[in-house]
Amino acid sequence: MSDVTPMPAQGNYTSTRQVGDVFRDVPLTREHLKCCLALFFVFAIEAWEMMIIVYTAPLIAQDFSLDALAVGHLIGAMFIGMLLGSLVWGKLAERIGRKGAVVWSLASYGVISLASAFAPDYASLYALRLLSGVAAVGMMVVTFAHYQELLPVRHRGALTVYLASGWPIGMLLALGATVWLMPYGWRTIIAVSSLGGLWAWVVARCVPESPYWLASAKRQPQARAVITRLSRGTVQVPEDCLLQVDQTTLGRQRELFSPALFRISALQILVNFTFSWGYWGLQTWLPTLLQQRGLSLPQSYGFIALSALCMIPGYMAASWLTHRYGRKYIIIGFISASVLAGYGFANAQSLEMLYLSNFALAFFSLGAWGVWGTWIAELYPTPLRTIGYGWAIFSQRVANILAPSLIGALVAYGASFNMTTTFINAFMLVTVLLALFIPETEGKALD
Repeated sequence: MSDVTPMPAQGNYTSTRQVGDVFRDVPLTREHLKCCLALFFVFAIEAWEMMIIVYTAPLIAQDFSLDALAVGHLIGAMFIGMLLGSLVWGKLAERIGRKGAVVWSLASYGVISLASAFAPDYASLYALRLLSGVAAVGMMVVTFAHYQELLPVRHRGALTVYLASGWPIGMLLALGATVWLMPYGWRTIIAVSSLGGLWAWVVARCVPESPYWLASAKRQPQARAVITRLSRGTVQVPEDCLLQVDQTTLGRQRELFSPALFRISALQILVNFTFSWGYWGLQTWLPTLLQQRGLSLPQSYGFIALSALCMIPGYMAASWLTHRYGRKYIIIGFISASVLAGYGFANAQSLEMLYLSNFALAFFSLGAWGVWGTWIAELYPTPLRTIGYGWAIFSQRVANILAPSLIGALVAYGASFNMTTTFINAFMLVTVLLALFIPETEGKALD
């Protein structure tokens, strides 16, 4: 969290420089890798928290005698909380800083999630999971933008996709905790998962505040100090140089929908909805859908674990490719490949084909998610970056709320495996078409 440093009088500055231009000269150092490691696990914790309720859902359903619709609503509870909190955290990160927002999000999520492990009934569990979503979504809204604002321009795309690879690690941790602690019940699993909130201490100790945000908050000495720290002393901004960021916006929600930004905002919100529906509609009901194909629950967990492992090379490939060919071509190529893999998954006639098509789906869809998470924050100037990201997460959570319940209804009313997965896959195809109209950002400095 940030210490307030008074800004010298305006007349003391003899030159100005954009923070984004300074980061063209900043080399990649150990400080960046330390920040990457700390924020990588923030993203892994976020994934763990989001997936743990999915993996423990069968145990909770058995304990509370829930049907498929009730389970769908419980899975959606955290997403409702995230929807409610997403726009708040985006604005809060503009007020208190990126680092402060991440720390508070982590710490508050840990406390509320721990309380949910002691919920006596379905209603209280639902309410606490909803509140944990309000707290945890701050990590997702702020982490990508925060990390990008610490990185050299030429390494920003590739390294931000690496950060996104914390997602499958979080999935594997959640799955491993579920399998390992299953004999002790779902309450123990969720209690252990809540310990991720302690990572807030690591972020507070190891990750600096964003120089972009510090400059926008008129904390010039601190902004210069962070740049010196990140560059290991190779880039020194003189005290008489005023660091600046884009000043054409004031960080208000309505500015996202001004004539200058309306098209960008509308496109990214729609892409977040269709892409999230296509991904989460499948993932939240994957154990149940796999059981329809004859896999037992333990076999389904094994299937998901192998899929998560396939996500990691997908992220690595996407990272390498987006650095060379930009965001748009890789998003379109990877999601198109996901559509084909999804079609194969829906129409698989053998267990081998089911495995192969789902692994391809994991590789390409998660690689695309890594690039997309990078692309969103680059579309906005500093005063609107986390606010724009908040709207992105808001749109994703609308899809996350609707998809589990609707897919749950399809499952409850006997829709076939083929029909359910084909319906989910159609949203991925719409995502490809929308992405065609979003501008390229690779190699451009942040405003």
